Amino acid sequence: MPLVDIQVIDGVFNEDEKKEMIEKVTNTMVEIEGESLRSVTWVRVIDVPGGQWGIGGQPLGAADVKALQNAAA
Repeated sequence: MPLVDIQVIDGVFNEDEKKEMIEKVTNTMVEIEGESLRSVTWVRVIDVPGGQWGIGGQPLGAADVKALQNAAA
């Protein structure tokens, strides 16, 4: 029974986006493991408080990620 954790910075994704993550990751796992294991495939979205997540030695918060998202658009 797989357990997949998705860790995100709190405040970046809304509830609908988190639901979509859960659905799509579950579907991907089921494609690999088989439909019979759908009911025992666990996916958790874990919110990490801003400032407790860092890249390149620098802490990041929701505003930093949203700035990156806007820059890529």
